[in-house]
Amino acid sequence: MALVKWNPAKELLNMEREFNRMFNSLSSRFGLREDEDEDFENAVWMPLTDIIEEDDKYILRMDLPGVEKKDVKISYANGELQISGERKQEKESKNATFHRIERAYGKYYRSFALPEKILEDKIEAEFKDGALTITIPKAEEAKPKEIEVKVK
Repeated sequence: MALVKWNPAKELLNMEREFNRMFNSLSSRFGLREDEDEDFENAVWMPLTDIIEEDDKYILRMDLPGVEKKDVKISYANGELQISGERKQEKESKNATFHRIERAYGKYYRSFALPEKILEDKIEAEFKDGALTITIPKAEEAKPKEIEVKVK
């Protein structure tokens, strides 16, 4: 049996490669791109979202209580819908003692990879009573079609 000299630097490089592989795998699984990392890393919380598919459209419903319309940014590029903004903390009273703070404040961020067959120019967003609703119409070729089968 031959003796092999142990090289700690090589072991650290192998470990770094494994961590990079793991984080890249997670990034692709959750739909993050490298240019999003800054927005994602600065985010303090992620709003809860329902995603609904109907025959002719997709609907995203996102809870943003305490957020003003001016603090919501929505963008779409390269098949990805990005929603970000900030919920500002209420002014603290000097005479008040907080016993519990459960609501998240600060920047938020979500991104969603959308199917290719949508009508990008017809995406609509409505913000009402702390709820954001985004409607994404499907392209004609993506809508389900019924085919009648004749029985002989």
